[in-house]
Amino acid sequence: MLSRWIACAAGTAVLLSAGPAAAALGHPLPWQMGFQDAGSPVMENIIWFHNLLLVIITLITVTVLALLLWVTMRFNERAHPTPSRTTHRTSLEVAWTVIPIAILVFIAVPSFRLLFLEQNIPPADVTVKATGKQWYWSYGYPDQGKFEFDSLMVQDKHLKPDHPRLLSVHNEIVVPIDKVVRVQVTGSEVIHSFAVPSFGIKIDAVPGRLNETWFKATKEGVYYGQCSELCGKNHAFMPIAVRVVSESEFNKWVEDAKKKYARMDDGAPTAVAATEAIKAR
Repeated sequence: MLSRWIACAAGTAVLLSAGPAAAALGHPLPWQMGFQDAGSPVMENIIWFHNLLLVIITLITVTVLALLLWVTMRFNERAHPTPSRTTHRTSLEVAWTVIPIAILVFIAVPSFRLLFLEQNIPPADVTVKATGKQWYWSYGYPDQGKFEFDSLMVQDKHLKPDHPRLLSVHNEIVVPIDKVVRVQVTGSEVIHSFAVPSFGIKIDAVPGRLNETWFKATKEGVYYGQCSELCGKNHAFMPIAVRVVSESEFNKWVEDAKKKYARMDDGAPTAVAATEAIKAR
């Protein structure tokens, strides 16, 4: 009977971890349970590790529940009128010490591997600098030239049918597919947090400090995120949008962005860039 319960619990855990039947790429769905579809190798590993932990936790919970029910039914006054005088049992004490240790060691191996994958940034093909401001993001591409642009949320009255509400922005981050993108994150006045769930990235944007994370998008499309740090009254209205395109499309976008968002030597925006910033607001 106990083995049936364990098998049933494991199956239920796998079903729950699978998420919604109709998953969407790059953004959440109403009533969604589970993670968004993975758009990077890091997120694929996070989902795999989560599913493993969910099975282990479910097995432990069901096993402990079964033991409690067995003890309750087996060792009550009616079923066991003469209580045992046993005070301890060495084999049992060794078991309940060794088994948890073995479980933790088993979990630690993929945990450390995932942590290393997230923290060890490979040589970058593209670098994006994200600056959190109250309450929008500014982006620059230091390796591609002197241009920078602000990214503000699209207001409801300007939304298009394919634009998710509170997630769409006027100027998206554009990156090439299957390339390592290093994201350098900082804040201009308060702490923000740069997070894109489908890429498995979330890192604080701290004023006066430069933090780094990375991702490699494996599917073309638009991926959405939000500031995940309570940064003020408009905290919920500074989304992040990353458009993943082919390498040729990215190179064309960079050439256009150099003209559209160009900065002068003193860092001030050109007239074209200033006009674009005013339109975005």
